[in-house]
Amino acid sequence: MNKNIRVEDQSLLRRDAFDAVAEAYDRARPEYPTRLVEDLIAFADIGKGSRVLEIGPGTGQLSVPLAALGAALVAVEKGPNLAKVARRKLSQFEHAAVVVADFDRCEFLPESFDMVVAATAFHWLDRSTRLQRCAACLKPGGVVAIVQTRWGIACKEDRFFAASQRCYARWDPRHNPAFRQIKPEDVPHQHDELFNSECFGKIIHRRYVCAREYNASQYCDLLGTFSNVLTMEPQCRRGFIACISDLIESEFGGRIVRHDMHDMWLARSL
Repeated sequence: MNKNIRVEDQSLLRRDAFDAVAEAYDRARPEYPTRLVEDLIAFADIGKGSRVLEIGPGTGQLSVPLAALGAALVAVEKGPNLAKVARRKLSQFEHAAVVVADFDRCEFLPESFDMVVAATAFHWLDRSTRLQRCAACLKPGGVVAIVQTRWGIACKEDRFFAASQRCYARWDPRHNPAFRQIKPEDVPHQHDELFNSECFGKIIHRRYVCAREYNASQYCDLLGTFSNVLTMEPQCRRGFIACISDLIESEFGGRIVRHDMHDMWLARSL
């Protein structure tokens, strides 16, 4: 990515990069933890007949279990290729629809949904309006659910993270040598934006840490769906992926375990 591009434009490029690799995204991105989905459904009391708005569903990693409950699901996805995959996966549910649109510019009937959920997508929305727009869509007592995903956190000594920095240093012009792996205890439990909002009542937080095992091909496929990798110059991206693949094969016996963390905040509208 050109360092001369404005920060705002860089963010837009990263947000929109996923659509070009929709099929790969669907193959590589894992489903959300079962416990997370169960907690979400229980707190929001979602079931047959519930109306759910999902923001940024990607290719439907969370959409399918919500639609399988019998909920009337409207999934708003900005990327047409991502939406096409999500629509294909949701085709078995006549009460589920995928709309190609930008949530920041969508208009919905006020107070028309029981739940609004954004899973690994909330951070891409317009910070100045996103929470208010979610609140406006909810019926009184409706639930907003925000899921934040952090990939490759440090739950213990992580030799692979340390070794992989060689590949970032060589191939990623944006690599920061001072970057350190995040530990769960480094991440606050409070969502300040929700906490400071006057639209919602008591906030509940849940945290889920997952250990996921990958071979070299699987992990490189996953890396190829990350926005920072997608926006590398093509030559750098190819070199980086090859470097990571060789590292896993040559120094880690062809398999690694990564720990990912999903934080979920749930709040009811006033």
